[in-house]
Amino acid sequence: MLKITDLHASIDDKKILTGLNLNINPGELHCIMGPNGAGKSTLSKILTKHPDYSVSSGSIEYTLNFEKNNLLNMDANEISLNGVFLAMQHPVEIGGISNFQFLKEITKSHCLHQGVAATNDEDLKKIILNLAEKLKLPSDFLDRSINDGFSGGEKKRNEVLQMLLLKPNLIFLDELDSGLDIDGLNIIAKSIKEFQNSERSFLLVTHYHRILEKIKPDFVHVLYNGKFIKSGDYSLAKKIEDQGYSWLI
Repeated sequence: MLKITDLHASIDDKKILTGLNLNINPGELHCIMGPNGAGKSTLSKILTKHPDYSVSSGSIEYTLNFEKNNLLNMDANEISLNGVFLAMQHPVEIGGISNFQFLKEITKSHCLHQGVAATNDEDLKKIILNLAEKLKLPSDFLDRSINDGFSGGEKKRNEVLQMLLLKPNLIFLDELDSGLDIDGLNIIAKSIKEFQNSERSFLLVTHYHRILEKIKPDFVHVLYNGKFIKSGDYSLAKKIEDQGYSWLI
């Protein structure tokens, strides 16, 4: 589904990624860990075309429905419409636009891209409110501005709601677990597990072992100095929790 080959990238002429390689197959859940400043969040931002980051060499190949796409040649909107989703570490607040209007418009644009009829407002509200209930979001959140007055945990759950609504194929979760209390963590972990299937792939960036205990990633990669220095299964995350990174770097 996703193949990254010898990726080099920078921000403000500072090298962040220095020859990164990664292959994610359909149905797999990968996790990126690493010390502060290793460039963990950089990768998800590059994959979704954050304008501050520049790719100097390498390739990012995304395959959907047996069709190969070069993400480096697509803009952020194209990437989203083709089934790639990023849950942000710091969801922004946007005044003047209600959550419902926002969710309605992104749903409409995806339906248009797929050539299917958009869901009417009444049915869409029912779908969203059902998801909101599962995520323990307040019922009045649809009428509030995007993330306006939301707690940190509510903002993260709103990101997950968008994921569940759009049903993407490739999902990047950028430190989605940071700042969550145990209840919020359990809600989000359960939603991720229920959303997984044989065709959907995840790339999770995290500092913490606690969410990995709940979702059990297939692969764990340690990023340091712009490339992966160690990969393994869930047991690697447990070893890092116990011993830190000093034995690796």
